[in-house]
Amino acid sequence: MLETLNDDKLIHKIGGRFKFTALVQHRIRELMEGARPLVERHGRNDFEVAVQEIAEEKISFELPADSDADRR
Repeated sequence: MLETLNDDKLIHKIGGRFKFTALVQHRIRELMEGARPLVERHGRNDFEVAVQEIAEEKISFELPADSDADRR
């Protein structure tokens, strides 16, 4: 599973290392608070589950709508 992180394609698809890290961190927090995993655990920890969910495109990174940009 962690071999997925050796290939930069996943990180570039998300939009860079910062966005990837933020997405993983956000998803780990959700899993720790009781959210159901979107992939089978198979003994994996929350980090591994979050990365697998991203790799399988079960979750993605979206910026919230900017209310100032909408007014222009």
